[in-house]
Amino acid sequence: MSIRTQVLGLVDVMMRVPPIIVIDEILKIGMGVPIQLGASKTYTVESEAIKSSHSDSSHSADTFATIKAFFGIGSEDSFSTSSPISHRNQAILEHSIENASKSAQTSGMLSNNFNNIMDELANDSLLANMLSITTVKFVVCLLGFLCATCIFMLWTRHLVMVYMFLTSLGLTFLSYWSNVSALELMARSPCILEDLLSLNTTRLLDSGGVIMSLAPHLIAQWVMGMLFAYIHLGPRFGLLQKSMPIIFTSPILLAMLPLPPSIVEKLPVVAGLTPIILTKITLMQSAMEASRTVYNGYQYAMNFVSNFGLSALIENEWQRLNVPNVLRVFWALRILKGGYTLITAESDVPLQLFPAMEKLLVDGCETLTAVLGMTGVISMICHYIGRTFQWYLLTYDNDEEKSLGTVSAVLFYILALQTGLTSLAPDKRFVRLCRNLCLLVTALLHFLHNIVSPILMSLSAARNPSRKRHVRALSVCAFLILMPLGLLYYLWTHHSPSTWLLAVTAFSVEVIVKVLVSLATYTLFLLDARRQFFWEKLDDYLYYVRAFGNSVEFCFGILLFINGAWILIFESGGAIRAIMMCIHAYFNIWCEARAGWSVFMKRRSAVHKISALPEATPAQLQAFDDVCAICYQEMYSAKITRCRHFFHGVCLRKWLYVQDRCPLCHEIMMYTDKAEENTREADIAAAQQAEQPIHLYPRDDANNAGGARHSPERAAEAAPENGAAGSSATSASSNVDDAAANSTNETAAETRPVAVNSGSHSSSSNSSYISASGQPPPPTATSAAAVATAAASNTTHIFRLSQEQQ
Repeated sequence: MSIRTQVLGLVDVMMRVPPIIVIDEILKIGMGVPIQLGASKTYTVESEAIKSSHSDSSHSADTFATIKAFFGIGSEDSFSTSSPISHRNQAILEHSIENASKSAQTSGMLSNNFNNIMDELANDSLLANMLSITTVKFVVCLLGFLCATCIFMLWTRHLVMVYMFLTSLGLTFLSYWSNVSALELMARSPCILEDLLSLNTTRLLDSGGVIMSLAPHLIAQWVMGMLFAYIHLGPRFGLLQKSMPIIFTSPILLAMLPLPPSIVEKLPVVAGLTPIILTKITLMQSAMEASRTVYNGYQYAMNFVSNFGLSALIENEWQRLNVPNVLRVFWALRILKGGYTLITAESDVPLQLFPAMEKLLVDGCETLTAVLGMTGVISMICHYIGRTFQWYLLTYDNDEEKSLGTVSAVLFYILALQTGLTSLAPDKRFVRLCRNLCLLVTALLHFLHNIVSPILMSLSAARNPSRKRHVRALSVCAFLILMPLGLLYYLWTHHSPSTWLLAVTAFSVEVIVKVLVSLATYTLFLLDARRQFFWEKLDDYLYYVRAFGNSVEFCFGILLFINGAWILIFESGGAIRAIMMCIHAYFNIWCEARAGWSVFMKRRSAVHKISALPEATPAQLQAFDDVCAICYQEMYSAKITRCRHFFHGVCLRKWLYVQDRCPLCHEIMMYTDKAEENTREADIAAAQQAEQPIHLYPRDDANNAGGARHSPERAAEAAPENGAAGSSATSASSNVDDAAANSTNETAAETRPVAVNSGSHSSSSNSSYISASGQPPPPTATSAAAVATAAASNTTHIFRLSQEQQ
């Protein structure tokens, strides 16, 4: 990415920060609606605690205390800032609300006395005025919120036009203020024109004289006039553009003349008429274009949703607006502003580091936009933490959806909404923020385990000889065990038991168990790699280890659900917490239990089916003298299917997880009564089909010089029953000489491939599949098993066997 692109991207991000600041200020004042007295956004922790405790006590004493708090009644500060009504009227209204509260407590809300008092309140003019003021403030804040949101979502070209318009309007009012200040300065000073005509250099060149004081104003007015002429969007006439700096400085120049004071006072207004008129013309001309832009954006969004979906639209706009970087810059500016306020504040007590950091963090999660900004910063920190561990583990994953930063950002914001972080008092907010960060740390440990666990499995399965990669992965596992232990030791020694501490403990113990399960699996795979023979018990050991880990995770999921239900009912309930509990109950409890039970039943069924099959004797294994057709490993013990095929018991059990048919001949290995009848009918049809001749279709090329091959007789009719139970390689080797005799010198380098369209065959004719294929099988057992597997299927197969294999 070039430097120019980076600079333009930074400029685009900076232009989108002011709308976020406006939205944050609107949310800070509660959208213009008076907030409760106990939730006042003050910076002093002690006073906030006193106010919150006072609010709690008054709420318990008065049923209608929320009504008084909503309308700002009961506090001189809030009342004086919200409306200019006298204290007498305030006392009367407060007395009426208290009477209504007492009447509701004694007689109930359906009593006549309570209804009469409520009728009086409905006809009260003071309450009506407060309602109207609140409504107006809410509407103004809502319009400001919508306008700021629309400006934030504009394209860069339209955003530049908006800033040019606002800048030209701001220059107009700044020029007016500068002219008024200059005229007040000139009114208190001697006449400048007389000094100029008399060449009174003493007063003219005086450093504290009026000329030196007016010089900055004149320079500023000239610069503002040139800047306005350059950026304004109104009609551009040549003479007007050149005279704009003179128009801006004209009040100061005309005030030097002996004019009446009444005319001098109106000079700033007259000078501001020209830029105001140009700005008004711009606003009128841009109104239709702005509405057209909004409509086009709506049409674009609808078309995008109809074609690609809502999630694609959100992702596209998220990237176009560069929302994470905008929120990070906004939060950084907010923290810098708070730090500057703390440094410049006059106080006898010296500024301390930790209290200052606590205050900045509390202010950094005061509103929803501030929480979003903090989420962006935390996301960036977690992203680089994940990248650091990936670099250490010598692995790189660029999947943004599974990135540590993305997942941690979503988790932190959900925790903030779930715990009501923005609505808490500053001292409680800091405690809740620290607790949320502890939960986030435990979640990060789980994410790090998800990174290192596949690496451990790949290292053990691939038998990687690189010790450096093994040591790095094992050191990360040691960190994932020691870090939760240290965190739990600190928390349990410095905090009393609570529901929050129980949740952190459950997450920490769960990550320790997951790491131990991964290490046990890694160890089993390494031991299997060092063994010279096939380890049939490996699958059982792996199942037991993983079942233990999944059972522990399931138990902790139930424990966390009970803990969350306790918090929801007895501590701090909320709609978001209830929704998250439902999601947790479905995905982490119900779905996991259903999947685990399904695996258990499949394994149990497979074990019963395997135990019903006969075990191969050493004599049968010696006569078979082949490998397992599933895993291609030597067989020192095997199970014999009803179709007389030999497999490892463990391999066959894994195969039975998928289907109940033989891997070679696709016969059903376990029959029910209905299945036996269907199988007899299939056997009869297969026998009839076997009587028909097999058509062979040789390749039409230069290598097809030999005579056409004829299908040999079925091996099942010629061979005894014990011969049918032999290996696929042994049964197929009897046809090698016949197939080789039909070959010519031109086909010595490569045997002609023959396409055989085989139908369904009986379960006891494994050798007939290989002989019917018309292909000479290779001498190796592995290739023979592969040929037998391919010949047993119902599709067309083409085999190429070299002379060396023959």
